[in-house]
Amino acid sequence: MGLIVSLIVGLIAGALAGQFVKGRGFGLVGDTLIGFVGGLVGGLVFGLLGLESSGGIIGSIVVSFVGAVIFLAITKSFVKA
Repeated sequence: MGLIVSLIVGLIAGALAGQFVKGRGFGLVGDTLIGFVGGLVGGLVFGLLGLESSGGIIGSIVVSFVGAVIFLAITKSFVKA
């Protein structure tokens, strides 16, 4: 996946996860970073479950979104905002 596509996927997944978990986004850079971390977490979780994302860019967004929600939920449990 190209760098531009990764940035777009990370931004979309992070923005969606920010809206879902916290009720607001974290800005362009924050949403993108959360989406990237979410992609790593989601890829790990889906891999451990034996699931594979074969849905192209939409599948990548879904995996990144799920990972970003998991990442934000864990982070939120440790950090009082």
